[in-house]
Amino acid sequence: MTFRPSWLAAASAAALLAACATTPTAPSAESAAQPAPAPAPERPKAQVGTFGFDVSGMDTSVAAGEDFFRYANGKWADRTEIPADRSNITSFAAIAETAAQRTRAIIEQAAASDAPAGSEARKIGDYFASFMDEARIEQLGVAPVKPELDRITAIRTRADLSRELGAALRADVDALNATDFYTDRLFGLWVAEDLTDTTVYRPYIMQGGLGMPDREYYLGDSERFRELRTKYQAHVAAMFRLAGFDDAEARAKRVVDLETAIARTHWTVDQTADIQKANTVWTRAELAAKAPGIDWTAFLTAAGLQDQPRFGAWQDSAIAGTARLVGSQPLQAWRDYLAFHAVERGAPYLSKAFVDEHFAFNGQALTGQPEQRERWKRGVDNTSAALGEAVGKLYVERHFSPEAKAKVQEMADNVLKAFGRRIDSLDWMSPETKAEARKKLANFRVYVGYPDTWRDYSGLEIVRGDAYGNQFRAELFEYRRNLAKLGRPVDREEWFMTPHTVNALFAPSQNSIIFPAGILEPTFFDPAADPAVNYGAIGGVIGHEVSHGFDDLGAQFDSDGNLRNWWKPEDLARFRAEAKKLADQYSAYEALPGLNLRGEQVLGENIADVAGLATAYDAYRLSLGGGEGPVIDGFTADQRFFLGWAQNYRAKYREAALRRAVITGVHSPGPWRALTVRNLDQWYPAFDVQPGQALHLAPADRVKIW
Repeated sequence: MTFRPSWLAAASAAALLAACATTPTAPSAESAAQPAPAPAPERPKAQVGTFGFDVSGMDTSVAAGEDFFRYANGKWADRTEIPADRSNITSFAAIAETAAQRTRAIIEQAAASDAPAGSEARKIGDYFASFMDEARIEQLGVAPVKPELDRITAIRTRADLSRELGAALRADVDALNATDFYTDRLFGLWVAEDLTDTTVYRPYIMQGGLGMPDREYYLGDSERFRELRTKYQAHVAAMFRLAGFDDAEARAKRVVDLETAIARTHWTVDQTADIQKANTVWTRAELAAKAPGIDWTAFLTAAGLQDQPRFGAWQDSAIAGTARLVGSQPLQAWRDYLAFHAVERGAPYLSKAFVDEHFAFNGQALTGQPEQRERWKRGVDNTSAALGEAVGKLYVERHFSPEAKAKVQEMADNVLKAFGRRIDSLDWMSPETKAEARKKLANFRVYVGYPDTWRDYSGLEIVRGDAYGNQFRAELFEYRRNLAKLGRPVDREEWFMTPHTVNALFAPSQNSIIFPAGILEPTFFDPAADPAVNYGAIGGVIGHEVSHGFDDLGAQFDSDGNLRNWWKPEDLARFRAEAKKLADQYSAYEALPGLNLRGEQVLGENIADVAGLATAYDAYRLSLGGGEGPVIDGFTADQRFFLGWAQNYRAKYREAALRRAVITGVHSPGPWRALTVRNLDQWYPAFDVQPGQALHLAPADRVKIW
């Protein structure tokens, strides 16, 4: 079955639906037969609607069982325009906008203050002020990147090339939690626990080297990809001209040809997610033997890794294939490649001509975003990236109360308790595997709001008036911070997100889950909202992250975070069979004509959604202490719970952005995440979902994982 939600219908149909009433679907006879709920107690005023959910955004002319996303969010979708400076709009983005406004006030106050030299407040202020000083940036032109370009021009040997490639290495995102990992540097570096011995750190080398998001952009045969490749080559040439290079078109062709050769070596998203295959470790000698072409001594010395005896080779054949290109492709092609990427990385911190050309391709062409984001927004993002925990410390002082932290912690405790009960009640899992699962759950660490120990930025030099240099030094500072982990005891309390980040995270090797203060805002969480909505929203997120410990990836890690099979074979076979059903379910969803979701690619996140939402429902029931939730404004507690989940995933995309999300992302786009509900038995009576409706699944077809 192919299912395209009705939110993709023609504009005329959407306009007709937008005029319909918004009364909720009446509970079914089955739900009406339940014990009479208690009257609703007096509540503080929620920030959204009367109880934490935006009823005005519903479109009840569409039955919940036909398209639950449209039912819960249809009028919101009709009336909401994607801002011209964005490629999509989501609930996450709406909260992030609030966080950005708050962060702007913090940063601008720091910029205007006379904080002592070297203090974090001074560094925050100077970084932001430097980025906002357009007159100074315009005056400098391409000069800030000139020293790097001169080094690249001076490359004469393969050793020189290897040295420059190593010097450009930087620490990138956590490979196990990346949603859209790619780097334009030849390789990425991930410093993390050794996956089979989490008491020590290991440097992992990862494929990289592409200026477009994925190998498919180079190798795909669709008209869209062919058009993008033409635009990309024109963009590369334009960047060369702006930087003062001659023969721009010939240089651009060499760059794109070289990147296409690199793309042919790359693993796909699915292959990269196969952790057993990806977890390859090479000794220092094996690195040179298995990936010849690079002068590894020169590369590793320049990268500060010369003393490391062992390396993770995350996509081993891609690393080997790219290394061969370093040894075989003409040096001039590599000089052009390095020069372009130096300018491309620096463009957001250079003069207006560079900024505009960078956006024309990376924003407009790749994502369909019509307008560039205001400069202050970019400044806030860049300052937060460079000095994240320093900014976050000030953020939580102003915007995250101890009461909110305590309430979220209580919800997390209920979710963990509910997940434990779900493990106990599994009828398909052997006692031996259950015991391992309980052990893992008991060892979970839950971090809410902000870290207990703040990062030290005293070693980061920020110079007012040097926007490009500040960014370069901030990246190098972060890289060296990661290198400094090597040889030290593993920090089990490290945060991998800033406190004002609007997201959440599970760290498999640490067996920890992190909920920054940034996401603990309406519509995900409001201390004054109805608990059913909160449990459906942030409770679903908490359950999602807990469930990541037991999804197709997390279930491969034991209670200490080590990559170890703790499953009996028959249990693992049943788990994989249910997972296959879920992958097939999502592969049937058509995002755009001819482009279906990739069920295997998004499987881990969808397992976490199904198990997490089911666990959050149980946790809400636990919180009631055996009672029933009240009816509020005509909505039962179960209805409010599921509507809270659907409100999490309000989303609209420009076509190019949706296409990119499907091709490169490991999350299903929001409208399909909302449809997770069809796998929960309790959703059916709550909204009177009947056989024959588009989302109805027979009980045997509902995926039940954990």
